Amino acid sequence: MAYLIPSEFVTKMVDAGEEKIHMSTKDTLIRAFMAGAILGLAAVFAITVAMKSGSPILGACLFPVGFIMLYLMKFDLLTGVFTLVPLALLDKRPGCDMQQMLRNWGLVFVGNFAGALTTAFMVSFILTYGYNTDGGAIAAKVSTIGESRTLGYEAHGVAGWFTIFIRGMLCNWMVSMGVVGAMISTSATGKMAAMWMPVMLFFFMGFEHSIVNMFLFPFSMIMGGDFTFMQYIIWNELPTALGNLFGGVLLVGLPLYFTHVRTSKTRELGKPAKTAAESALA
Repeated sequence: MAYLIPSEFVTKMVDAGEEKIHMSTKDTLIRAFMAGAILGLAAVFAITVAMKSGSPILGACLFPVGFIMLYLMKFDLLTGVFTLVPLALLDKRPGCDMQQMLRNWGLVFVGNFAGALTTAFMVSFILTYGYNTDGGAIAAKVSTIGESRTLGYEAHGVAGWFTIFIRGMLCNWMVSMGVVGAMISTSATGKMAAMWMPVMLFFFMGFEHSIVNMFLFPFSMIMGGDFTFMQYIIWNELPTALGNLFGGVLLVGLPLYFTHVRTSKTRELGKPAKTAAESALA
């Protein structure tokens, strides 16, 4: 596969951030909707595989299929634009300012949530035959996940809130490495391989991804999860999204930008001192 060095693909990251700011409202919403819908389907697929096989690692290995599909179609996740769009501002690209960045983030959030919610209703409908049965083991499992990852954090108060915040940071550290990793290659197979590894890691480790949660928690509530919408927002979605933001910007975007685009001058070292033998011959 063709490999691009960091100084080349980090410039592509800045270009991508600028492109997303200038994208029309319609295109931004549609791409975000499709990304949220596909990622929700990938999440329930991975959970189903893990339950039926009895192997959580197998589910984690297959979850990146959804991420790869949406990336290759150039659909947008909130986690990705958290990392890429601020770089266009740092680079002072024309028309890229704070207002435009927040507009992009807001539209992608709305689109992702709408797509994930649509998938949640579709999957819950087919599992329950139009809400006429209980949904079986898969629905029960997702309901349990929803409760444990809201009420479980709430039970620990402030420490629980910061726990999920840090899990959100770790998640987008890995997810954004997948987004960036796809830029190191110009071949489809190279992009897939680079995306697969970090996305698999985040899913298996149980880190918190705001868009995956946009599917899991509404689905859990539809299937009878015992928590409220506000508990989901305060004790999961909000700290997760903030963690995703900080993780993407601080652990991926800024380190790459400041060491491969806005680099410092290289050090100029003096000539090495002469050895005693060299001095004697001089």
